[in-house]
Amino acid sequence: MIGDLLRGRFVSNRLLTDVEDCMLEQYHLPEGHIDIGLFTTSCDGVGYVAADDATKKANVEVPAIYTTYGGCGKFNDGQVFGVISGPKVSDVERGLRYVRAFTEQESTLYSISEDDETMIYAQCVPRIGRYFSKAYNLPEGSSIAYLIAPAMQGAIGIDEALTQANVDVVRFWSNPTESNMSGAILTGREAQCDIAVKAFRDVIIESVLDPIEY
Repeated sequence: MIGDLLRGRFVSNRLLTDVEDCMLEQYHLPEGHIDIGLFTTSCDGVGYVAADDATKKANVEVPAIYTTYGGCGKFNDGQVFGVISGPKVSDVERGLRYVRAFTEQESTLYSISEDDETMIYAQCVPRIGRYFSKAYNLPEGSSIAYLIAPAMQGAIGIDEALTQANVDVVRFWSNPTESNMSGAILTGREAQCDIAVKAFRDVIIESVLDPIEY
């Protein structure tokens, strides 16, 4: 149903130990990291946030992560391919468990179709980990709002979020991404990020329920 809270879908993961030199180079693994965890989530945005969450809870890094085009065969949903690494096998195993736990238990997607096949992703991250800190040059522990939606709804939602919340734009995806989505990462105080998430979600649901304005 439109407006329902949904969770992300974790597709698969695998642990690879003592990887070959080609992977060390391709994934730019940190020195001393020879064990990696591979994972895939069905919503790409969830995968990025889940990977960052793992860096707060396990001794792992995220040397490589990207969206695969049309991963789920849906117009608004790509898969994320993520690589985490650590100095010990047990670190990587722990990191993979945290990625999965966040995806299935803590991610906040919202349905914008009656069959729940079309979703938006609106997540407040109260304290970012090492991955987002490095990727977006933010102090570790900063609060962000991670907001993703189909192209038109994303533009509507970001405009409303910036109107209602005192936040700064970290990244704005104005054109559809590999998963045919648009959106933004916003930063500010946690309370303001919460406001941004709610504003983004509510205005998009309103626009879906009443799509023709003029």
